[in-house]
Amino acid sequence: MRTYLLLILVIFIFGCKSEKKQNKPIVEKEYSLEEKVAFASGFENWNKVNELQFTFNVDRDTSHFERTWIWKVSENQVTAISSKDTITYNRSKMDSIAKKINGGFINDKYWLIAPFNLIWDKGNYTPEHQENEIAPISNKPMNRLTIVYGTEGGYTPGDAYDFYFEDDYLLKEWVFRKGNQPDGSLTTTWEDYTEKGGLKIAQMHTNDEGFKLYFTNIKVITK
Repeated sequence: MRTYLLLILVIFIFGCKSEKKQNKPIVEKEYSLEEKVAFASGFENWNKVNELQFTFNVDRDTSHFERTWIWKVSENQVTAISSKDTITYNRSKMDSIAKKINGGFINDKYWLIAPFNLIWDKGNYTPEHQENEIAPISNKPMNRLTIVYGTEGGYTPGDAYDFYFEDDYLLKEWVFRKGNQPDGSLTTTWEDYTEKGGLKIAQMHTNDEGFKLYFTNIKVITK
């Protein structure tokens, strides 16, 4: 009889613990604003990317410039293709020539997937968020996230970027301010989005001054 009562007691105790465990509320992670902007562009799928290919194009007045990049992400290997030559290098061991070429890669890649750098560069910049700011091109009220990079390290230390976006956290416009100057050095749209390998990429960046920067031949190879 005692054994039977003890068994009932044990079952009751474990049943209560199990019920408490099942009824324990699920606490969802609260993402920072920077993370929300990055995830809106598909950052959660970046770990599946094995290779990223794209052609960076700039049209200004009657001139045209372009260069193509092949980035083997897992190997950290980059191939730069221009009208003059093709050069392949590894970003973990660069000579002086590779470092110069890598400056172009950093620039073009930033234009392509700038929202991801909000996570990659965390700690290297100071963020500031303002609501209902007037976007410089559309003149629409939007959220503005300003990031100012530190004055040491990197290819463009001290630079600032103003990201404009609406409730979907997808970039619509931005302003680049060299050396964190009050006036913008370059202002463009973020438009003509396409989805490749789970990444949302703005293919076109324009402004009212006849400047057009765009991407072609975008290819995302996943693992």
